[in-house]
Amino acid sequence: MRPAEIMDRRRFAETEGKRAHDPLYSPRRAARATATGFPVGEHGEVLAGPVIVGAGPAGLAVAACLTMRGVPYVLLERHGCVASLWRHRTYRRLRLHLPKRFCELPLMPFPPSYPAYPTREQFLAYLEDYIATFGIRPFFRQAVVSAEHDGDFWCVRTLDGGGTSREYRSKWLVVATGENAEPVVPDIDGIHAFRGLVIHSSDYRSGESYRGKKVLVIGCGNSGMEVSLDLSNHNVHTSMVVRDSVHVLPREIMGVSTFGLSLWLLTHLSIQKVDQILLVLTQLVLGDTARLGIPRPNIGPMELKRVSGKTPVLDVGTIAKIKSGDIKVYPAIQSFQEHGVQFIDGKSESFDVVILATGYKSNVPYWLKDKDLFSEKNGFPHNSNEWKGKNGLYAAGFSRRGLLGVSMDATNIADDILGCWNDFGYERHKRK
Repeated sequence: MRPAEIMDRRRFAETEGKRAHDPLYSPRRAARATATGFPVGEHGEVLAGPVIVGAGPAGLAVAACLTMRGVPYVLLERHGCVASLWRHRTYRRLRLHLPKRFCELPLMPFPPSYPAYPTREQFLAYLEDYIATFGIRPFFRQAVVSAEHDGDFWCVRTLDGGGTSREYRSKWLVVATGENAEPVVPDIDGIHAFRGLVIHSSDYRSGESYRGKKVLVIGCGNSGMEVSLDLSNHNVHTSMVVRDSVHVLPREIMGVSTFGLSLWLLTHLSIQKVDQILLVLTQLVLGDTARLGIPRPNIGPMELKRVSGKTPVLDVGTIAKIKSGDIKVYPAIQSFQEHGVQFIDGKSESFDVVILATGYKSNVPYWLKDKDLFSEKNGFPHNSNEWKGKNGLYAAGFSRRGLLGVSMDATNIADDILGCWNDFGYERHKRK
């Protein structure tokens, strides 16, 4: 992360904090004064404001920022609720990995009563309050099947649960479907012959139902590490596959957030120096993870994040379980067998359940007809910090910078749309 990015984040936080405490500032008043959704004509009339695809944190943040700027919008969501990933595809023990001050959406802080790392339920309650505060009203069960620019406008076509098709036309399109739209399910040799249960971590809720079973977790990202910890805490025979090198950092160092410490150090030192300090401190707290079967990359954690977008894992107790032998670590899988797995080191082991903590992917290439902003290969913007494309196309929540990146994207997008909306949007819509 570059020092300029750190300063941008500080200025963003200061601006939002001042606005939130302004006695003349009233998000509820602005929400009442702004049309946050409007009827769709049968013949595809041009909408007054932008179309936002996705009602997760990124889509909600853009909607709130547009509301406070007096810009109407249509917010489309393929599921029947907001934040469907958080609501239906997360495990119960999940907490925010970063302190709450780094995870607030624009214009609204977390309640002071919330702990430093809010729970899944607390974050969902925060989103519900956010929706109510800014009068956000998504159009649910509107799955976008295509979106393309016709030379003048974006034509967004959807299907609802009953198979009814609709078309939305707008000068602006905000893609807010996020980094985690679809689970990644790898096709490992022999996996279809395995007679045990195979699920993705998106279907995992708790270790309660796996007591007495032998469970293998494939993947050692934040999800894989936490699922393994949760299983072990429920006295499940737990093993974890570490396929690649990974940086595991303690969530806190001497009571200070490792992420917050990193940001502070980056304002004073080079990224290479910060990495050196982090790795020395991590060695003191966690020890040599390579000796546990978790080798580190050759490049430091912050520099690796900058060049590849790969986020370090923040340990919340899994390493201690590995050291104690409660969680076993295996190398990559060679192939599945009927009742177990053979690993690349030649060892075989039987398992009852396999949990694929293999991450998620963007679904943008399946429906967006654009090659300039988004990559057809992975569905992310070509440049990680890129939030604006051509012809009024925007990307919200694809910067791999978590919820703080979501907030920065939403603010930038709303400001940019406001810059031309008064001249183009509402007045032209009325003339039509």
